[in-house]
Amino acid sequence: MLKNNRYIWLYWFLCGFLLTFQAAAAEIQVSVDRNPVNLSESFQITFSAGEPPDGSPDFAPLLQNFEILNQQRSSNVSWVNGKSSRNEQWLVSVIARQSGELLIPPIAFGADSSKPLKVVVNDAPLTTSSSDEVFLEVQVTPEKPYVQSQVLYTLKLYRRVQITQASLNDPEIKDAVVEKLGEDSTYSTQVKGMDYWVTERKYAIFPQQSGIFTIEPLTLTAEVVANQNPRFNGFFNRQITESRRVSSKAITLNVQPVPASFTGPAWLSAESLELSQSWSDDRLQGKVGEPLTRTIKLTAKGATVGQLPELAGQSGIDGIKTYPDQPLLREDKSSDGLNAVREEKIAYISSKPGEYTLPALTINWFNTKTQKTEVAHLAEVRIKALATEDSQPAATAPSQAQIEPGHQQASPVSATDGNLLWQALSGFLGLGWLLTMVWFFRDKRQKSPVDKMPVVEAARLDQQTALKKACQQNNPHAAKQALLDWGRRQFAADNLTAVADCCSGPLSEEILALNHVLYSGEQQAWDGEALWRAFSKQDSTPNKNPIESDTLQPLYRL
Repeated sequence: MLKNNRYIWLYWFLCGFLLTFQAAAAEIQVSVDRNPVNLSESFQITFSAGEPPDGSPDFAPLLQNFEILNQQRSSNVSWVNGKSSRNEQWLVSVIARQSGELLIPPIAFGADSSKPLKVVVNDAPLTTSSSDEVFLEVQVTPEKPYVQSQVLYTLKLYRRVQITQASLNDPEIKDAVVEKLGEDSTYSTQVKGMDYWVTERKYAIFPQQSGIFTIEPLTLTAEVVANQNPRFNGFFNRQITESRRVSSKAITLNVQPVPASFTGPAWLSAESLELSQSWSDDRLQGKVGEPLTRTIKLTAKGATVGQLPELAGQSGIDGIKTYPDQPLLREDKSSDGLNAVREEKIAYISSKPGEYTLPALTINWFNTKTQKTEVAHLAEVRIKALATEDSQPAATAPSQAQIEPGHQQASPVSATDGNLLWQALSGFLGLGWLLTMVWFFRDKRQKSPVDKMPVVEAARLDQQTALKKACQQNNPHAAKQALLDWGRRQFAADNLTAVADCCSGPLSEEILALNHVLYSGEQQAWDGEALWRAFSKQDSTPNKNPIESDTLQPLYRL
């Protein structure tokens, strides 16, 4: 009885602790693995949050413009310099129902919500022979860029056979900066009724001179697994392969010079540009002899960090000494291009009280989307230097004010009392947390692993019952869900192709046949008897050579 009361007390204590430190609404970011996409291609939407949202997501609004193929959830917690950071992601694989500019609507996570995002879906069929088992396709955007402007170069490897030991050269162009963008993405699509795996790779190219330039064809050399039976059966059999070499087409770029209408002191082109500032004290004031720090940040999409200008002015101001810090330079790579960031910190220290005016900051840049010159501007700033008070002893209060801008300094007595109160509260909470961990691990050791076995067995029987029912009713969608549940538990596989690769011959063939019925785009009747019969006799030993092992890795190891 005493033990139960102790658990009840602990429960209410933790509830009160969590309510006391309740966080604000979670910010949910949304992104896609590539944009634009073709109508018949699957792509992935990622919803990410730095803290747990209010509730589970409702993906029903996606069904208006997209067909949902699969969805997953992952959570990651990391510790850096003693601080924890959390990242939760929901990955949703979809296929667009129509071409055009489609909207990914806001998705509700309880009371929280994600932001909308537009995706361009092209209806451009490929001009290739349906008999090609492996081929390359390349495209650039735009074909007439301005000098030092970003060009997106997209390479797609189409294949409907298994390949190994692949090698692929990178694009080469004279007098240009070439940057690979992120990781390769792999997805499935159809070309003239044929199913293909597609591995997509993107580059950002920045021509440094104007004129006509040619990007030479890329060449893929790979070993293709032949559809032949081995001469002998046994352990020492190896796959029969044949060498295959395919090339892409050459691309011509007509690089335009700096337009005559541009009036800036230095040429800067980007798709978008943002100039912002922040201060260590929002009141824009500080005492004489103490630093007031200004942070200026410039972010340009579709530019390299080397193109960004200096932000701190060199002109001196009477009565103020300026101490610029080393600039922070960063380039972020995403599927839609390169983002360059330059951040500068400047400390202003006044030698006498009064008001001082910092000049305005203006940056002229060329918008490659609107084809017009635009101006990023920070207005002039007036800062105030306050006289020091001789009666106030030098203490640690100024450093506290620098750490927490805008925080009013408390009296020494109040600060001491506050510190003692928080120390006592921190010690009390720490003791409660330590007792919680001790009780948790003690109870965990007392529980027998055998107690968990009925739960696992019940889950397995439920999955088999669901699959049997779906097969008897000839319901392919219900059978898919049951197989995915079974595959995640049995093999940690998250799609039908991966589950098929982990099963023996008959069951693997039936799962692939089900996958074809679901995603072929044709109205087909499905008979589930063969799948259930193969599942009942299946060998649960995982296949040591799943096909996914070569979908991405051969290209990435170049």
